[in-house]
Amino acid sequence: MATASVAFKSREDHRKQIELEEARKAGLAPAEVDEDGKEINPHIPQYMSSAPWYLNSEKPSLKHQRKWKSDPNYTKSWYDRGAKIFQAEKYRKGACQNCGAMTHTAKACMDRPRKVGAKYTDKNIAPDEKIESFELDYDGKRDRWNGYDPSTYHRVIDLYEAKEDARKKYLKEQQLKKLEEKNNNEKGDDAASDGDEEEDDLRVDEAKVDESRQMDFAKVEKRVRTTGGGSTGTVRNLRIREDTAKYLLNLDVNSAHYDPKTRSMREDPLPDADPNDKFYLGDNQYRNSGQALEFKQLNIHSWEAFDKGQDMHMQAAPSQAELLYKSFQVAKDKLKSQTKDTIMDKYGNAATKDEIPMELLLGQSERQVEYDRAGRIIKGQEVILPKSKYEEDVHANNHTSVWGSYWKDHQWGYKCCQQTIRNSYCTGSAGIEAAEAALDLMKANIARKEATEESPKKVEEKRMASWGTDIPEDLELNEEALANALKKEDLSRRVEKDERKRKYNVKYNNDVTPEEMEAYRMKRVHHEDPMKDFLG
Repeated sequence: MATASVAFKSREDHRKQIELEEARKAGLAPAEVDEDGKEINPHIPQYMSSAPWYLNSEKPSLKHQRKWKSDPNYTKSWYDRGAKIFQAEKYRKGACQNCGAMTHTAKACMDRPRKVGAKYTDKNIAPDEKIESFELDYDGKRDRWNGYDPSTYHRVIDLYEAKEDARKKYLKEQQLKKLEEKNNNEKGDDAASDGDEEEDDLRVDEAKVDESRQMDFAKVEKRVRTTGGGSTGTVRNLRIREDTAKYLLNLDVNSAHYDPKTRSMREDPLPDADPNDKFYLGDNQYRNSGQALEFKQLNIHSWEAFDKGQDMHMQAAPSQAELLYKSFQVAKDKLKSQTKDTIMDKYGNAATKDEIPMELLLGQSERQVEYDRAGRIIKGQEVILPKSKYEEDVHANNHTSVWGSYWKDHQWGYKCCQQTIRNSYCTGSAGIEAAEAALDLMKANIARKEATEESPKKVEEKRMASWGTDIPEDLELNEEALANALKKEDLSRRVEKDERKRKYNVKYNNDVTPEEMEAYRMKRVHHEDPMKDFLG
């Protein structure tokens, strides 16, 4: 609480003081009263209500929390400009020697320097100025409009109005003058057309003022003494308002997408228009051309340099990053030229004007090889061709040509058998003839079918037999053979079908009966059946 002084208290007094504070907070006891008779809020913390020891306050009070150092001498008044207080008739000792006023000296006198001062003439004594002395507060010292008379602003308004009236008067006189010249002019239609153009110029003259204000749309206005210090630049207008917005160039909903949040349109809204008539080609065109591409390369270089441990940052030190990028480009060009010179020194330059030796041009050498009429070597050694690390002239599956030596209907194949299936067995010319015969037969069947079918017939669904053929109408399955086939199918599923374990006297029969095919169909697993897991 607002205790006056910190004195020693016993344990019992301290307990009573705490109980009294709790009662005051609960509203069971009256609040403490200060020197002026005002109640003190019991919920105020002790570190705020306790007065400092150097104030020597004997009674509880909160004056130490108030503004006790306030100076009542601060004022917001201003000097009385041009006020005079007294005008003497004779010169007084200690007054200005020039004008005779007591409020300043001759050095600070603002009157016209007299040929003979008032000290010696004792005439035209200037009146004394009103000297005021008052102390301004913090806001008064920094108020730039302190002492300003708002009634004097009418002079600025009158000045602008006079300028506007003079301009309108001048334009009116020019129009009257042009009209008089037009009436007095007798040169015909040419003079009339010239007068119309000049009259239009006069009409447009008033709009030139507004146009001049609009022409500075790219002007940067500076704002000084900002919150963060320094100056900031703001662009007045981003574009001329007569320009068509990019999202209005093409109103088709399927044209280039416009993002209203970022105000970006990446694609060209008019791709089919004449490039000479377009002023906007899309944001991607501007990002990948001009200085934007150079700036992108500069950013990439700064990122890669920073990843490699170099102290470089594009946003923190852009000048340093640009200088390092230029030095990198110089070093890169120098390294390229050195590499090029090294290769040219080692292998030579075929683009030079030096003549190529004849032995290299014609492929002549000292090696002599003799051949017979059949092309066999009689004398000398045959030229050894360099071999590749890959296999050459290796044909698989009886083929005599490699894969890719044949092309038909957008498919690669083998030239020897004209097959388009990779790793198929070669059938030679017989396979080619068989394929051509099958193709001819298929074409003949198609032609015969088209010729015989006059109207489309209803397609009847055919129930396929269990072994892949049409089921004849008189097909009947033997119930006993079907039961034996089912047992045989169960047995064959349990028996291991590995060929290595097949005994020498075991024989397989490839003939399939209708009962065996029906048993296989009944026993096979239907993967698409949802109840397949419950089948026995």
